[in-house]
Amino acid sequence: MTNTKSSKHDSEILSRSKCPVAIYIVATPIGNLSDISLRALEVLKNVDIIACEDTRVTEKLLSRYEISKKMICYNDFSTKNNRQGIFKLLDQGKSVALVSDAGTPLISDPGYKLIKEAHENNYKIVSIPGASSVVTALTLSGLQTNRFLFEGFLPPKKESRKNALKEIKDINATLI
Repeated sequence: MTNTKSSKHDSEILSRSKCPVAIYIVATPIGNLSDISLRALEVLKNVDIIACEDTRVTEKLLSRYEISKKMICYNDFSTKNNRQGIFKLLDQGKSVALVSDAGTPLISDPGYKLIKEAHENNYKIVSIPGASSVVTALTLSGLQTNRFLFEGFLPPKKESRKNALKEIKDINATLI
């Protein structure tokens, strides 16, 4: 159930100014749509285009906050041509938000190649922090939090997975 009063209040807080030309890496909620920052909402409302992993998932978030924005798909299957298309938008003076389905883009999510090439081509990049599955898992674990290693997804094949685990087995830290 949507709290209309809260939605209207949140909308009134957001500025109405266009975002400067840049790629905005915007963290999105992990499950609960209310876990988004006001700054993230402001950016999503004020960029020209949103590059998202799955437009259907992002549409749910945008609808919840009454944001109507052009979306393009950017995911694991995106090509160099897709990245060049985003750079062309920047060259045309457009601002682009990069979002994943949940959490912070690039953290076990699409976006690394885009941001790497953006750096190589001197495009402005702005990170809008927020939810991260890595930190959420760590804080809920009850394990040591002052030193940890995010290893990400292990390889799917048995032998490769065993080798990856051998490489990290002696690390004296919480392993994620």
